[in-house]
Amino acid sequence: MLLRKNIIYGAIFGVIIGFAAGFLIRGVLVKMELKDAHRQISDLQKQIAMIKTAIPPLRSLAERCDIYIGAAVERSLLDISNYAYTLKQEFNILTTENALKFGPVHPSPDAYSFDDADYIIDFAESHGIRVRGHTLVWHQQLPNWIMQGKYTREEWINILRKHIVTVVGRYKGRIYAWDVVNEAVSDDGTLRDNVWMRNIGPEYIELAFRWAHEADPQALLFYNDYGAEGLGVKSDAVYNLIKWLLEKGVPIHGVGLQMHVSVENPPNTQEVAANIKRLSDLGLVIHVTEMDVRVKTPPRWEDLVRQAEIYREILKVCLSAENCKAFVMWGFTDKYSWIPSYFSGYGAALIFDESFMPKPAYYYIAKVLIEHLTLASYDQELKFQ
Repeated sequence: MLLRKNIIYGAIFGVIIGFAAGFLIRGVLVKMELKDAHRQISDLQKQIAMIKTAIPPLRSLAERCDIYIGAAVERSLLDISNYAYTLKQEFNILTTENALKFGPVHPSPDAYSFDDADYIIDFAESHGIRVRGHTLVWHQQLPNWIMQGKYTREEWINILRKHIVTVVGRYKGRIYAWDVVNEAVSDDGTLRDNVWMRNIGPEYIELAFRWAHEADPQALLFYNDYGAEGLGVKSDAVYNLIKWLLEKGVPIHGVGLQMHVSVENPPNTQEVAANIKRLSDLGLVIHVTEMDVRVKTPPRWEDLVRQAEIYREILKVCLSAENCKAFVMWGFTDKYSWIPSYFSGYGAALIFDESFMPKPAYYYIAKVLIEHLTLASYDQELKFQ
């Protein structure tokens, strides 16, 4: 049985490697006629489509590997057929990209706007996709009534408590995990100077987790941050903060590692593995929550291959850690990525291109999942021999 699986998977990836080699050969023929170039591009797209049908969807592979694979989702994009189809076909978890941030969901003191979040969660439930709620407490995307608010400390506490209890309570039992507090640690390791810190004090972090847990005792509660995936001043500060919260009995269940990186400055995988281990040793679940790997545009083939390698290596680190249970990207198609708007000259950061065609990163991710699954099957067979 295992031998037959290996033959099948070997054949699939033989085709993939052949395709990649063919693409590289074509890439050196820079003086070809424009008409011939269009024909070859069309042929390549057909080859990709054929290869794609030979590989199970990522969600199927991930489920068998006991991991979630997913993407951040914007409500308006779910009305685009290619977007919705790819999402439900390939992923088994999604993150509410903007719909549940404070500003969009709570635009005025006595008004909430749940339509976008409701639509996303209904979509997820109808397709067997779990939901990560993002985010309850953050220093950005806050409404004017918060940013310009003049309240007493007690009033600030009541505002935050009411917001968390209302939002989490509405989706009790429907949201699998919440990014409760987002980016509360600065790059130098100190607690970030934000509206909550200034008006409530550092206690706002502990209070937020307690209120979220009271509103939905079954949801997993995460601290989420960027630039803390490896080892260093910031990741040390995040570790110490979470350790301190746990020692106080605060209900925090996991840490989200955002993983917004570039091909020029990829994460050190050994450091990421060490960081995941020390967080796991605290009894925490780890999610990669917002991964994208930006490249200079227009992207060169070698950049896309390097990008694929970075995705592959981080997924391998996650799969090798017992407590790493989700691998989520900040979107999935380059057509709707935040990167070009925030990083001038960069883009192409995700695993599908602007035409919803899989990029090398997609196949590298699939290969890692298949290899992990094959190895697990092999180990299982050895146990029964």
